[in-house]
Parts: sequence; C-alpha cells; structure tokens
Amino acid sequence: MAGPVVHALIPAAGQGRRFGGTVLKQYLPLAGRPVLAHAIAAVNQYPDIAGITVVLAADDRIFDEVNDPGFDGIRTVVGGETRAQSVLNGLAAIRARFSDSSWVLVHDAARPCLPRQCLDELLERGLAHPDGAILATPVQDTLKRAGEDGTIQETVDRDGLWAAQTPQLFPLDRLVTAIEQMLQDGLVPTDEASAMQHIGAKPLLVMGSAANIKITRPGDVAIAEAWLQAREGKDA
Repeated sequence: MAGPVVHALIPAAGQGRRFGGTVLKQYLPLAGRPVLAHAIAAVNQYPDIAGITVVLAADDRIFDEVNDPGFDGIRTVVGGETRAQSVLNGLAAIRARFSDSSWVLVHDAARPCLPRQCLDELLERGLAHPDGAILATPVQDTLKRAGEDGTIQETVDRDGLWAAQTPQLFPLDRLVTAIEQMLQDGLVPTDEASAMQHIGAKPLLVMGSAANIKITRPGDVAIAEAWLQAREGKDA
C-alpha cells in the first residue's frame, strides 16, 4: 500500500526588504550557487518528495537564469502581495497539477543548509501525526521584551519556548483551510504552523538544527557558507 504523497512548496516571491542591498536574498551567491538553489537542492535530494513548486514574484526575471539544470520537474507559480497569499497560490497550483498530493512540505527559500537528518525525522514523525509537524529548536538565550523607548521592560521566561524553522509539514487541504480562515478573521499568519494553530491543530515539534540557518542579515551568508563547507568536508 502506497504511503501519503508529499509535495514541497518553496515561497520565493519575497523582496527581502529587511536584508537590504540590490540583490534579493534568495539569489545571493553562496558557495557557487544562489541561496535558493541550495534550498531547492536540500529538498530535491529526498526521494519521497513527489515534486517541488517554487512561488515567484510576478516580475521575477532571475529564476530561469539561475535555476540548476539538474533540478528536474520544478514547477513555478506567481505569488501574491503577502507570504500567506503566495503560499495559498502555491497550494492551489499543487492541488490543480498534482491531485494525488495529500501533504505539503513548506520550506523557506532563504534556508540553504537544511540537514538531511532533520528532513528525515520531520517526514517520519510528521506524517505519523494528524496535525503535521515543524522543525524547531529550544530557545537557549535569555529573552528580553523591549519597550517603545528601547529599554528592557521585562525578562521573558524561556521555559518551553521553541524557535520555529522550516520545513513545516501539514495535510495540504487542512493547511489551505487554516490560512484562508486566519485571513478571513483579519489575522496574518507568521508561519504556516500559526495558521494550523488558529483552527485548533497542535503540530508536533521536531528537533531542528543550528545549521538550518535562515539568511536574514548580511553576515548570515558567511555563516551559511561555513556550515556548507563543514558538511562537504565531513562527506568527503
């Protein structure tokens, strides 16, 4: 008996405004390839992923030029004005093109260093949980809440707090319902898990990795490159 069919979705329609610079962060060069190419490769290497859909901005003129020719069957779709709308566009495209897909794995375009073992565990444990699962790491630093004047207002208890990562794995139809319901209620999902939580789901937390860094600030590129080099040295 065949197992559930999982399709990967990589939203890459963002403009990277927090990052700064003239090159969108998903297209920054990293170890000889764009950041986005590394993110795709991390998911593409997994044989149980039935396909990959990448969400692009309407005016994207870069993806076709930098897309790795080794990525067979990568589909694209135009995103929306927000990440939530881009994800919905991607989910609609997956539904239309791949009617047998029952689960979706959403991965950030700016997370180029996803370890294979993390993806292995996420799929194994997430597919066995009715509400899906996400990669995350326990918060280790002391947390401070700032006031409007930039001073410390309080220390936040970090006990039980986890920092969410991607990929995040959910039943496809329920994720569509969750995002649509949250938007209808006038709220904006901070990630796909927050939308699932909005409809009462309790996704599983699966241990992520410090290596699964998200490119957010200029210095993150050097850190990501160090992780990739260390992995290549280990595999050599």
